[in-house]
Amino acid sequence: MDDPVLDHQLMAAGPYVLSWYACDLRTGAVVEELLALAPTQPLQRRLGAATSCSFALALAGAPLEWESATDQGRTMLVATDTASGQPVWPGLTLVREGGSDPVLDLAAASPEAYLDRRYPGDYSATATDATTVMAALAAPLLSGGPPFVLDTALSGLLIDYAIADTEDKTVLSCLQEIAAMAGAPEWTIDAVWADAAQTRFQLVLRIRPTIGVQSTNPGAVFDLPGCISRYRLTESYERGRGATRVIARGEQTAGGRATSMVHTNTVLTAAGWPLWEHRWTPAAGLADAGQLERHAAEALALMGTGSRAWSLEAAASVAPRLGADWGLGDSVHVVIDFSPRHPRGAEAVARAYAWTLDPGADRVSPILLED
Repeated sequence: MDDPVLDHQLMAAGPYVLSWYACDLRTGAVVEELLALAPTQPLQRRLGAATSCSFALALAGAPLEWESATDQGRTMLVATDTASGQPVWPGLTLVREGGSDPVLDLAAASPEAYLDRRYPGDYSATATDATTVMAALAAPLLSGGPPFVLDTALSGLLIDYAIADTEDKTVLSCLQEIAAMAGAPEWTIDAVWADAAQTRFQLVLRIRPTIGVQSTNPGAVFDLPGCISRYRLTESYERGRGATRVIARGEQTAGGRATSMVHTNTVLTAAGWPLWEHRWTPAAGLADAGQLERHAAEALALMGTGSRAWSLEAAASVAPRLGADWGLGDSVHVVIDFSPRHPRGAEAVARAYAWTLDPGADRVSPILLED
C-alpha cells in the first residue's frame, strides 16, 4: 500500500536553505554572496503583480563591500534554493536603513514593481495580438533598465489599443489592464541564471496564453494527512467575486460614457440562479468598446458561480518542491481524506496564483484558485 507521506519525502529535498546573492541591477552580475542576510518575513510571489520583502543584514557577518552590494536603486537580491540551485525570489533593493544597531534593515520589491516606474510612451495598434501589444508596451524596459529579456507566445486574441504619453500610465498598469480581458495572455517575471557558470542572472518577462503547466492530473500533490498542516477553502459570492450579469463601463467624458453590452450567464439563470449584477470601470481612461466587451466577458466567466480559493499551509521539507515539482501558474492536486469541513473527504485540481515561502518555519503556502 502506498504511503503518501513517504511519497512526499521521496520527491522533496528536505528543508529549504537559501543562498542570497547581491547583484548589479543593470547587468545581473553577482557581486557578493550575503551569508548574513535573512528575510524578516515570508517570501511571496503572485501572477502579474509585485510583492515585497524586508530583510536584516548582520553587519558583523557582512562582506567588506556590503555597502555597494546593497545600494538602493542599483542592486538586486536573489535567493536560490541550495537543493536545486534554482532562483526562487528576486527583489530590487529600494530601502536601506541602519545606524547604531548592529543590523542593517533592507526592503526589496519583486521586479514587477519596476514596471510601475517606467512608461511606454505613445503607442497604438489595431487588430493586433494582445501578446504583441503587451510586448511592445514593455519594450522600453529593454533599454536602460535591469537585465530583462522577453519570452512571449501569441495569445490568439486580437485587440485595438492606444495610449498617449500624457496619460502617465505605467507599463505595469497597461499590462494589468490588458491581462484582465477575456482571452488575454498572462504574465510574470522570473529570475534565471544567465550563464552556465552562474555568475549573473536575467529577468525573464514571460507573456504567454497561460503561465505555468496546467494538467487535470498534476504530479504535485498536497494532502491531508500528509504534508498539509492546515487549510482553508474560501467560497465567496461577495461584491466583485460573484455575478450572473455584468456591464463594463468606461469613464465619463464630455462625449458620453462607453459601455459594454449586458452580459448575462443564461445557463445559470435558467438553472435557477437569481440575477446578481456587477458594474465597474476596468481601468482609468478606458473608452474602447471592444476592450470593455472583453473585460465584461472575462468577468462573467470568472464570477458566475463565485470564487473558490484554497489556502494551504504545508511542511516545506516534505511537500512538493517549489521550483522543481510546481511553480507559479502550475496546477496542483489537493487531496483531503478527512477534516471537519470535509468529513467525507475532498479533492480538487487548482492553479497556484500565488505562494508564500517561510524557510525558517519550514512552511510553504500556495494560494490556489479553482477554474
